[in-house]
Amino acid sequence: MGSEKREFIWLSGLLFLNILVLSTADVHYYEFFLQESQFTKLCSTKSILTVNGSFPGPEIRVRRGDTVFVNVHNQGNHAVSLKWEGVKGSIDGSNELIQPGRNFTYKIELKDEIGTLWWHATSAWAAATVHGALVISPAANEDYPFPAPTSDQTIILGQWFRQALTEGDKTIAPGRADAYTINGDPGEIYGCSNDTTFEMQVDYEGLYLVRVINAVANETMVFGVASHSFTIVGQNGAYTKRSFTNSLTLAPAQVVDVLLCANVNVGHYYITPRPSSGTYITNGILRYLTTSS
Repeated sequence: MGSEKREFIWLSGLLFLNILVLSTADVHYYEFFLQESQFTKLCSTKSILTVNGSFPGPEIRVRRGDTVFVNVHNQGNHAVSLKWEGVKGSIDGSNELIQPGRNFTYKIELKDEIGTLWWHATSAWAAATVHGALVISPAANEDYPFPAPTSDQTIILGQWFRQALTEGDKTIAPGRADAYTINGDPGEIYGCSNDTTFEMQVDYEGLYLVRVINAVANETMVFGVASHSFTIVGQNGAYTKRSFTNSLTLAPAQVVDVLLCANVNVGHYYITPRPSSGTYITNGILRYLTTSS
């Protein structure tokens, strides 16, 4: 009788512990609308497949261990499926092909993933414009295993094609891009007055967690910021041993989280991603807003 009582107390305590752990996790809901949208880049306008009319698509922000429901409404012309890169937890509907005019809800149960992952269309043609970041912050009762950043910035390295990209061409792989982009901006070097340039604003002596995603298909990208160095703290949804570098080399689909300390002479500095093949380049601006004392 005594052993049965002790077992009940032990099981009750275990149940209480499980409830306590679960209570720190949240549930998030997102609505994604796949739709054709008009964008003007490289001096011409074309229709591209987007999520919620944006390129790149919406950023999902959660905490470690959370659950995410993403209801995808396909208002485009072709069937589309989404892939959740680097998610180790359970995904309901990971192989679901969403037909035009239909919707499907992905359920993503995160486990120990931390840092930055990303999502994209499974077709390489659709993925050129249908992609976005999945940012996983520490749980409410956790701290970063490195100095807490002032703020964070997601940078998605992408590509732009002058030709139309349609899901109907999915049997043919995309060729070489006509331009590369930072968060959808090709920068000022392609000679078009309507092209926008990505700008990251920082305060002097601020510490920034920069999440760099290589969404360029079949291209290794080299990423750097003039006169600044990086401390690598994570890769592909996991913390890593800290290391120091002046530039990053990212394989296709790779994600690297770095710390950037804004501690050089106040001014503005070029952000320069380029393919390792050496063709083309794009640029953004790191701009200081406050002066040193």
